[in-house]
Amino acid sequence: MRVAVLFSGGKDSTFVAYITQRQGWEVKYLITMQPISIESWMFHHPCIELTKLQAKSMGIKQIIQKTAGKKEEELQDLIAAIKPIVDRNEIDAIVSGAVDSNYQKDRIDALCKELGIKHLGLLWHKNPEHLLREQVEFNFKTIITAVAAAGFDKSWLGRKIDAEAIEELKSLNEKYGVHICGEGGEFETFVTDCPMFKQRIELRNINTIWDEKTISGYITAEGRLVEK
Repeated sequence: MRVAVLFSGGKDSTFVAYITQRQGWEVKYLITMQPISIESWMFHHPCIELTKLQAKSMGIKQIIQKTAGKKEEELQDLIAAIKPIVDRNEIDAIVSGAVDSNYQKDRIDALCKELGIKHLGLLWHKNPEHLLREQVEFNFKTIITAVAAAGFDKSWLGRKIDAEAIEELKSLNEKYGVHICGEGGEFETFVTDCPMFKQRIELRNINTIWDEKTISGYITAEGRLVEK
């Protein structure tokens, strides 16, 4: 099967690309939406420009589509990114890393139905804790690039997702209802290395933007590919 993966550079979209390849399907494209504003309802904003390095490291063609990030309207931008490769009969399905977000899944389902292709949600309703632990087990190196929920503070920005972080995310889930995978937008991530990468990504000039009023923030960074 030939597929295009909706790719933000975060843990779930990178992991689902990995799972897709392990199943023997051909990942022909990574489709990355680049919001102009951090307020996008559907798509990641922090470090999104560094997905070019991830795509290069994986050796997979990337389609980048800019979007204003306005609710519902941004779906038309996603259609604009996908339709040309559907019209050229280059893919059979879209793969997404949605875990529990009905908002995301319902809209991608509808989009794929309109285009006449399948939507494969390979992580859908997977146990969030097990999913994170599986990613760590498969040697995914992931950092948190944004936080926006009760219980988080500035110290989470740039933090690696490891066994200790998972335990703390479980505590935040119990105390504040934070989704362990950040599916409600509580946090965003970026993968610097994984089994699919021929080279790892080294981040430099990391800058933290923090808003005390909203108790939220994100990081910006430059990056380069280096040997593992």
